[in-house]
Amino acid sequence: MFESYEGGPDPAEISSIAHDTARALLAKVRENPSPEVVERLLHYTDQHGMDAVAELWALANPRTLPGSLWRIYLLRAAVRDDPHSSSLCFQRGTETVHSTDQAMAGAPSPTGPEQLIALADEILRGVFEGDFAIALERAAAFCRLSSAGAASIADDLEGTEPERAKELTTRALRLHQTATELSSCSRLWRQGVLD
Repeated sequence: MFESYEGGPDPAEISSIAHDTARALLAKVRENPSPEVVERLLHYTDQHGMDAVAELWALANPRTLPGSLWRIYLLRAAVRDDPHSSSLCFQRGTETVHSTDQAMAGAPSPTGPEQLIALADEILRGVFEGDFAIALERAAAFCRLSSAGAASIADDLEGTEPERAKELTTRALRLHQTATELSSCSRLWRQGVLD
């Protein structure tokens, strides 16, 4: 009786495809990082949307190669979708957190919407052209600063705009979690075990 019902795709097969495509893409581009190919990958989601990338990597474990690629593409898309709010959170984070994260992220100061879009592009470009572990750490630093900024703004708005404060608090938590995941991926990559 069970055989007569068609189930969804096999999770193991989906995971295998995610890992295979991430490894193949990264290896191929890093072997020969031609500027044209890197630019196409950088702007792929601008032309085709996030759905194509999401189908491949969104369900991957966060501490895997496809999971880390998904998070960096998602981070770039979030910045491009709302550069003003993203830059406000990031800038506030640089003002409230005194760490090396701003230097690690590689952001100018002050960081407006245009500079933040350029930074998100540069981080993604580093995945294909530079040291992958450094690209992951830059993305993690970006997330930590943005998280701190979102939390700080949420504190400011709690008394006057509680719903907006709640949204920003949720955003801060997600960014903090993403920062932790990307830092873990960077360590795993350096150890040669990020798959």
